[in-house]
Amino acid sequence: MILEFIENGPLIWPTIEENEVTKAKKYPELYATEATQVDCDVKATNIILQGLPPEVYALVSNHRIAKELWERIQLLIQGTLLTKQER
Repeated sequence: MILEFIENGPLIWPTIEENEVTKAKKYPELYATEATQVDCDVKATNIILQGLPPEVYALVSNHRIAKELWERIQLLIQGTLLTKQER
């Protein structure tokens, strides 16, 4: 399930309308499935960040969504591989 969120992106945070004002739901207001999705994205992000060397971590640590984080790492790795091939 965690890998699914890395590949497909996070939950689009649900909203509710109160007094004609639309606002994002708070975590306790989420349905069980939505809370599970949020939890999986947080876990996936943490797993990815924990496995990075410090120099890569410094470049990508501002990304809070697992899919965005993973895509950025893939770009960095691709750039590194291209540089090594040129040598």
